Amino acid sequence: MSYRSLLVHLDDAPTCAARVQQAIALAKLMQAHLVGLAPTGLLRMPLALEAAAALESFNTMAWDLLLEQAQSTAQAFRQACAEAGLKSCEAVVDTADVAESLVRHAHCSDLVILGQSDPERAGHAQRRSASEQVLMHSARPGLILPYAWTGDSLGRRALVAWDDSREAARALADALPLLRRAEQVQVLSWRESPLDEPLAARLSALQQWLMWQGVTAEVHEQTGGTQAVGELLLSRAADLDADLIVMGAYGRARWTERILGGATRGMLDAMTMPVLMSH
Repeated sequence: MSYRSLLVHLDDAPTCAARVQQAIALAKLMQAHLVGLAPTGLLRMPLALEAAAALESFNTMAWDLLLEQAQSTAQAFRQACAEAGLKSCEAVVDTADVAESLVRHAHCSDLVILGQSDPERAGHAQRRSASEQVLMHSARPGLILPYAWTGDSLGRRALVAWDDSREAARALADALPLLRRAEQVQVLSWRESPLDEPLAARLSALQQWLMWQGVTAEVHEQTGGTQAVGELLLSRAADLDADLIVMGAYGRARWTERILGGATRGMLDAMTMPVLMSH
């Protein structure tokens, strides 16, 4: 099992070039096809007819700018692939909503590479929401790269978050192509209370399953503590000098809307290293 097709999100963020370089490196490592997707996003038209008429010219100019930006990022992607000698690649400009476009194109890819939204940049809430929607609705795992990350390796030392849930199992299986190449894999499970059922037996079974998959892993169980799950993972990852966290993307229903759980959103906000998530 390996990633045969990768999808990387192209946008106008200052970190897009670094994201593309990481995607190219991963594509070379996996001998995978790389697709650079540049969605334009959609303009939000005013509700009042009078306002719409007055802003018609402005909307046309704004749309032309969105399209020009998408085409520019796509061209920069093509140039980066050519300079890196990556032969199997393509750039796609899609005139659609960002999250919708990424989810749809992910259906024909094995992994979606996204960038963490920088809270200091304008439009942070909109970009963050798009990433959340991709993680919630995509049929493929998402690899999120922190906006402040400057690491030169990815997946050599991996930390896996494990709570014996469907989401955790899905993320672990989706991460196998990376974990098989890792020099060190640590699995961390936690119990919020000493009264909770121990997971030792399940961790032993998980360790054996990973061995069958070609992954040698150490398993650890932690109990109690005042740290939130996201803080605990980041703290342990820092101690291990990890360059990848693997975890399930947890969600819940709020009326008819699907939203990410607090632990997952907290990780998206505070991540300091790449995180692979699956829902």
